Amino acid sequence: MPLPKAELHLHIEGTLEPELAFELAARNGVDLPYADTDELREAYRFQDLQSFLNLYYELMTVLRTEQDFADLADAYLARAAAQGVRHAEIFFDPQAHLARGVEMGTVVEGLWRALGGSEAAHGVSTRLIMCFLRDEPAESAMRTLEAARPYLDRITGVGLDSAEVGHPPAKFREVYRAAAALGLRRVAHAGEEGPPEYITEALDVLGVERVDHGLRCVEDPALVERLVRERVPLTLCPLSNVRLRTVHTLADHPLPAMLDAGLLCTVNSDDPAYFGGYVGDNFDAVRTTLGLPEDRLRELARNSFLASFLDDDEERRARYLAEVEAYRF
Repeated sequence: MPLPKAELHLHIEGTLEPELAFELAARNGVDLPYADTDELREAYRFQDLQSFLNLYYELMTVLRTEQDFADLADAYLARAAAQGVRHAEIFFDPQAHLARGVEMGTVVEGLWRALGGSEAAHGVSTRLIMCFLRDEPAESAMRTLEAARPYLDRITGVGLDSAEVGHPPAKFREVYRAAAALGLRRVAHAGEEGPPEYITEALDVLGVERVDHGLRCVEDPALVERLVRERVPLTLCPLSNVRLRTVHTLADHPLPAMLDAGLLCTVNSDDPAYFGGYVGDNFDAVRTTLGLPEDRLRELARNSFLASFLDDDEERRARYLAEVEAYRF
């Protein structure tokens, strides 16, 4: 029985395994430029974030119908449940689909087919977070927020992802202000490849409640002190960091030092089909490679529920936290 945990940094499009990609391509008459799943897996050797994003967007073309999105989400939820996930807050990238002519309703309703029945089918509660692509214009993000209005009963929050360098958080000041006015929770990728200043900007300009990645905060001691003092959660993704070369090897990962500094760190999988493991695999990797003791692993699991957007269901949060405390390694 795996350690109970929440996953807070998970791009649903990044759970597209090669086998499902080929299955959906056949279903929808899409020709993939790969002979088979083995050749596709060989393409998963990335030099940096952009080389990953190129393949990530290329493979998205197989996602066309509500059923495609439902199948994608259901496959993730089954894998996540098997690795101890009790609650998942799932990112999706509507602009990448709208640009291909796939409507917002197709994406949200399709995902909801799986998410709406997730507790019954998998024992996993869920939240849905709509991300804006930071390398697209801010006006596009605002149009996307408007397109999402009919579906806000299913969308908990907004996020900011894709190519970070050269696209500071302040670019999205207005759309985040509009999202806050709609009652949406706010997160943003910051400090993965971008500088620590992007983390500060995400907090001060966008009003984010959680920082996705945030790895580079360690370069700014004053920022670390602030993150500790304000109890701002960081959604770290260790295997992703290695695969995208933001750290050289897992042994170099600053997670132990970040925990020692008092940061509210969580461990997540990011884009697990591309980065070599789901969230349980990330926990196993940091336990083995970084030598994290059981109390640190329990702290990471506890943090994941404390950082979750479960404010509307504190009874559920308390139940999940009790499961963490009762867990025996």
